[in-house]
Parts: sequence; structure tokens; C-alpha cells
Amino acid sequence: MSYKIVADSSCNLLSFAGVDFAGVPLKIVTDKKEYVDDEKLDCALMLEELAAYKGRSGTACPSVGEWLESFGQAENIFAVAITSSLSGSYNACLQAKEVYEQTYPGRRVSCLDSLSAGPELVLIMEKLRELIGLGLDFEEIDRRIREYMKHSHLMFMLERVDNLARNGRISPLAAKTVGVLGIRIVGRASDQGTLEQLHKCRGQSRAIQAIVREMEEAGYAGGKLRIAHCFNESGAKELQNIMKGRWPQLDTGIAPFTGLCSFYGEKGCIMAAFEDGRA
Repeated sequence: MSYKIVADSSCNLLSFAGVDFAGVPLKIVTDKKEYVDDEKLDCALMLEELAAYKGRSGTACPSVGEWLESFGQAENIFAVAITSSLSGSYNACLQAKEVYEQTYPGRRVSCLDSLSAGPELVLIMEKLRELIGLGLDFEEIDRRIREYMKHSHLMFMLERVDNLARNGRISPLAAKTVGVLGIRIVGRASDQGTLEQLHKCRGQSRAIQAIVREMEEAGYAGGKLRIAHCFNESGAKELQNIMKGRWPQLDTGIAPFTGLCSFYGEKGCIMAAFEDGRA
């Protein structure tokens, strides 16, 4: 019985070893140009062009047809989408599931609303790969992954919030002081999948220390940690080194953003996804 993992491009992965995998790109759009979030996208160039562009910009989720195409011919599919509070990707995935299962009776698709973005999708995908490798049936994998998702979390640090504010993802009032005098926003993905601001910190090191404190308050006890960043590898390593100092055997990794997270996170952003002590 064949299994496949599919994820939209908010996961920041272009490949995923050890299992049949397909990515579904979101798009960043302006009145003059469309940027497809796939392996051909030059994120640095995109951000440079968007910084000089004075018109409207936004994002477009994958279509139902694009999700359907990504399913291929697999018998059992687990599809992971960016939080439904920020994008229509999950809803498009649900519609594709309905079409796919009607077209191919007996095949099954589990659509998972990550209630998050970036590296938290990676944690979910890694857990799915582990469960598939155990030889479990579809229903048991589905049950276990949904339970696991209750114990994965996302923290973030934002140096700029222009695109989030323009697209209604955070309030313009909250955006006014960010970047002034080195102010960073520290926040988390809430249980409802929204972006929840927790702190405003002056300077990157103070913001990273706030992330560490919030992780511990959320029940972090040395579980997996996946960090992603937008052209801020030094900040990602600073966070990783602090956590490794406390948990030397930590299972961790650092990866760069691809297009969608680069657009919303902007330069300097760090995301940290982690398992709590009950995962």
C-alpha cells in the first residue's frame, strides 16, 4: 500500500527524503509580476524587487487542481497546509481530497491544517514519515499525527512586518514601532493558528532570549527543534547554540526560508518549531 506526503511551500522544503513527497507552491503576486514559490525562485532577488515596488503585493494559495496534481497515484496521502487562518491553501486541499476520493474509490487523503507555518510543518512531516516507516495503517497514522500536532509549537521573531500589515495579518498599529530603534516582535502561532504577539524586544539577542523563555513556558524539555530564517543565519545559530548549551544531545537543524515565508517574515525573521514534553 503506497503512502505519500504532500505539503504546500510554506514548509520551506523543496525536497523531503525517505518517503514519496510532493510540494505545492504558493505564489507571491504584484500588479506587475508573479513569483512562484518553487525551486526556480531567487528569494533574495524577489525581496529586492519587492522593496523597490510601490504597488500592491500579496499571496495566492495553490488551486484545487494543483493539489490534485500533487497527489499523483498514491493510495494513501497525508497533505499538510499552512494555517487556514492565513491562507486558503487548506480549503483548496479539502476540495481536492473530495475530488480525488470520488475519482478513485478506496484511496484516502488526510488534509492537515497545521495551524502554523514554516518549520512546524517540517516537524509534522517528519512525524508522518516516522509513522509510515512503522508500517501502521492509514487510520492509526491519522490518529497519531493529529495527537502529535497538539504538542508541536511555533515561535517567531520579526524584524520587519510591512507585508504582514499590508495584507491584514497583523494590525497597522502593532507594526508602527517594529524596526524602530532595533525593536523586534516575538510571538507564537496560537492554538487557533493566528499570529499572536507576545513581546516587543530591543535588539536581536533580547528577542532570542524571549523566545527561549516562551519555549520553556510552553513545556519545552529537549524535544526536536527546527529553526528557519530569512537571511539571518547568525540569529538562527545564536538560538540553536543557546538551546544546545542546555540540551547537548538536542535534535535540531537550521534551514533558510523559501518564497512564501520570506515574503511575510521578511529579512531578519526567525521561526523556531519545537515539541513540548508530551510529544
